[in-house]
Amino acid sequence: MAKEGVEKAEETEQMIEKEAGKEPAEGGGGGGSHRLGDAQEMRAVVLAGFGGLNKLRVTRKAMPEPQDGELKIRVKACGLNFIDLMVRQGNIDTPPKTPLVPGFECSGIVEALGDSVKGFEIGDRVMAFVNYSAWAEVVCTPVEFVYKIPEDMSFSEAAAFPMNFVTAYMMLFEVANLREGMSVLIHSAGGGVGQAVAQLCSTVPNVTVFGTASTFKHEAIKDSVTHLFDRNADYVQEVKRISAEGVDIVLDCLCGDNTGKGLSLLKPLGTYILYGSSNMVTGETKSFFSFAKSWWQVEKVNPIKLYEENKVIAGFSLLNLLFKQGRAGLIRGVVDKLIALYNQKKIKPVVDSLWALEEVKEAMQRIHDRGNIGKLILDVEKTPTPLMANDSTETSEAGEEEEDHEGDSENKERMPFIQ
Repeated sequence: MAKEGVEKAEETEQMIEKEAGKEPAEGGGGGGSHRLGDAQEMRAVVLAGFGGLNKLRVTRKAMPEPQDGELKIRVKACGLNFIDLMVRQGNIDTPPKTPLVPGFECSGIVEALGDSVKGFEIGDRVMAFVNYSAWAEVVCTPVEFVYKIPEDMSFSEAAAFPMNFVTAYMMLFEVANLREGMSVLIHSAGGGVGQAVAQLCSTVPNVTVFGTASTFKHEAIKDSVTHLFDRNADYVQEVKRISAEGVDIVLDCLCGDNTGKGLSLLKPLGTYILYGSSNMVTGETKSFFSFAKSWWQVEKVNPIKLYEENKVIAGFSLLNLLFKQGRAGLIRGVVDKLIALYNQKKIKPVVDSLWALEEVKEAMQRIHDRGNIGKLILDVEKTPTPLMANDSTETSEAGEEEEDHEGDSENKERMPFIQ
């Protein structure tokens, strides 16, 4: 058995060495790096400035090398999240300086180890959190943010795993203390976090899950949610019709007037958790009007009222917990529990679709249109292909209709982008 492991590691190292010297396919597609003189380069998605989709491009960048305590990972797949859309718009607190390489999670193969790194070897299959720079052929990230992948987990599943499942687990079990017989309301039930929440709730006996989602997603996700409502319906009345007292846990990624609605649905000793603000995104670029509208609609919290009604209000940001508040050790313990659940076949990442790096604009548009069921993945080795645009008019999470500014989209071909 040990001999087979050594042979496998040697084979992986040979593969990495071969890929590192391989010329990229014409047009920039496919994996591998190339050298210009002595400088080794890689493909990466670059955000040139905050704004619309035209701020994104695929270009060549110098390949990073691991510093002390870091791992160098040959990336196979990257996760694409709603927070990436908000970063592109500059619609977050203290946005970073541009140009930058976006992305916060990836999976791949360990290619090199920095000094003082222990517990990993070259050739290990891993998934990782990255403080930006994930959407590239190679990333370097501190060892405390890297986790080994189970043998039967694919790279695309691994890239869909960290952000969604850790967020869902932390909110349900660390913040809200989910227990047998409780009830949970989750918005965007068809998204990556929504599906992770539904799966984790199923690991606890007799948990009732209320979910909101676009009607076209209902057939695909109906078995994962106990009670499913259209996102534009009066879900407060629908929930109270089924459960007059309301629910024990509300998980809100929308913000705006949903904050007050969520608080009104809480039972005594119930917990409301805000973990996103997608209602602030109603167009391709940042809108001060949408931001102001959502902020104005947020119900002002009165501590005395919370005290009198025995309700809990909380917030959760995984990225802040990891990169600003130094809780990597806590997150590692959570990942270990989640991997155990995966190995027991109790949870499994839901992958919506795979996209080449050069198709990042189309992938991000799909998230903006709320068209995904599960997680969108950037597949670093995928060859870009022309995509047919969706000719239907989508509705934003805030209930405002998105306009097609390019006219009739019937039979319109979307070409991959690369510079």
